Amino acid sequence: MLVEDDPGLLNQLRWCFDDFEVVTATTRDEAIAQLRRSEPSVVTLDLGLPPDPGGASEGLATLEQILTLAPETKVIVVTGNSDRENAVKAVGLGAYDFYQKPVDADLLNLIVKRAQRLYELERENRRLREGAGATPLPGLIAGSPEMLKVCRTVEKVAPVDVTTLLLGESGTGKEVVARSIHATSPRKDFRFVAINCAAIPDNLLESELFGYEKGAFTGAAKQTKGKIEYADGGTLFLDEVGDLPHPLQAKLLRFLQERVVERVGGREEIPVDVRVVCATHQDLSALIEEGRFREDLYYRISEMTVTIPPLRERSGDTLLLARTLLERFAKEQGRPVKGFTPEALKAMERHTWPGNVRELENRVKRAVIMAEGNQINVEDLELSPEGEDPLMLNLRQVRDEAEAKALRRTLQIVDGNISRAAELLGVSRPTLYDLLKKHDLNR
Repeated sequence: MLVEDDPGLLNQLRWCFDDFEVVTATTRDEAIAQLRRSEPSVVTLDLGLPPDPGGASEGLATLEQILTLAPETKVIVVTGNSDRENAVKAVGLGAYDFYQKPVDADLLNLIVKRAQRLYELERENRRLREGAGATPLPGLIAGSPEMLKVCRTVEKVAPVDVTTLLLGESGTGKEVVARSIHATSPRKDFRFVAINCAAIPDNLLESELFGYEKGAFTGAAKQTKGKIEYADGGTLFLDEVGDLPHPLQAKLLRFLQERVVERVGGREEIPVDVRVVCATHQDLSALIEEGRFREDLYYRISEMTVTIPPLRERSGDTLLLARTLLERFAKEQGRPVKGFTPEALKAMERHTWPGNVRELENRVKRAVIMAEGNQINVEDLELSPEGEDPLMLNLRQVRDEAEAKALRRTLQIVDGNISRAAELLGVSRPTLYDLLKKHDLNR
């Protein structure tokens, strides 16, 4: 964008930039209107604008407003020979550079191209930072405050060798969090061994966990290590620990206390150095009251407890996960699917996801395979377009939560485009920037 009140010089400048899409303005109001409409990456700004063409007050005010509305924009101040002091002041206010008249087309073009290159590099850097922000822990995709709180807890827990209990509904990603704990712990270079306590018959689970000696039972033809021994030095993940048979709970408790194991049919105590992470979707307190889970074992496995919220309570994560899953499955299946229709986005936001992330993964994968166009619609996802609105219970915080949720959802829908977000929300760009700052959000 060229901001210049001299029509002759403005035309001269326009022809300097054949490689750029050029827009022009002659006053501050025109410049701000063009800034909002065109979102230029580079601006050349004459400080002598009306109503103060002989001074710099209007130009400096325009500079400050441009940098307030679009801080990433590179502003090059064009000044007269006797105006070096104001040029330096402009750089102090945030201008990228300054250039003194008379205009040398080649030199000014070089300065603008350098500014454009820097703008592109910074934009790519922001994109990479935001992409990294979507994976705050290895293998975990999240952007909601609820999950970022979980991530902060994991970051504190991972370096400390304590037994950790992960609680949450089925499909919320408990094993993903467990793997993140392992990947960010000092044990990351050793094995991560997972075992589902509900998937193995009771009579086989003991030998699976602790191993067995040759001849311990019919079919035990050789000495075999258990999962606990295989995890030595690393992390043992016991999924669905609430389904552990009561007799086996006592043996697990002894291992957690003494850090030694005895194989089935053996007499030798084998020391094992392992970090234990447990997970369950069940209410262990209720199981303790019913006599189905040992209270002493509960306190032993829950030295640290992390509760993973269901997908319906993770504001903004549904669309973030959906887009990530879409890209992955489209690449795996070789399908030319690029995105979701607006109706599909709304349906996903309104759906309560009883199966959590596992259900979302299932629906998106099926939709990628079945989609006939390059966008997934409501029918492909097999969702109702109406759905149900999540119930808001905290009336004292309803305004701020609703405002933050609306901002987050809108930015997800428009993929970070500020102009489209402001239009959908019915506010000006400055108001939207203020709201983003208030709720500590970015595009």
